[in-house]
Amino acid sequence: MVSCILALGSNLGERAGTLQAAVTALAATAGITVERVSDTAVTKPVGGPAGQPDFLNLVLRVTTTLAPLELLAACQEIEAAHHRTREVRWGPRTLDIDVITYGDETSEDPVLTLPHPRAAERGFVLLPWSWMEPEAELAGKPVAELAAAASDTPGIKRAEAGA
Repeated sequence: MVSCILALGSNLGERAGTLQAAVTALAATAGITVERVSDTAVTKPVGGPAGQPDFLNLVLRVTTTLAPLELLAACQEIEAAHHRTREVRWGPRTLDIDVITYGDETSEDPVLTLPHPRAAERGFVLLPWSWMEPEAELAGKPVAELAAAASDTPGIKRAEAGA
């Protein structure tokens, strides 16, 4: 079993329900066990076209027997089941699931770079992760410190129950 961090986000449709359904789908996937789920964050879009709705984001720790590309494929199948389309880079989406870490593995594979190449600067990943695991590290640096330094962190807040 390999311990991994996944980041989920949604800014279209029934965002909270979509995130919960994605967590449930991941937990039901053979070879994946959901270990921890962060609180949900309300975040402004980072990059992409202007005028997008706010995102709901959360982070999961999972353990898996799947190989890295198999885990990515499972995540993409769940995205597709929630009508995810990839028309505009960083555009609005019903569901996004990113593989942030896969154990201690590093990879420059353009299909799945590990750890995620922009995770260390994304407050919408780092802050929920630090809520879930205050002592977590990414590439040897405390996630809470990386979150504090991320440019988008000041606008992030915890979602109200049922948001």
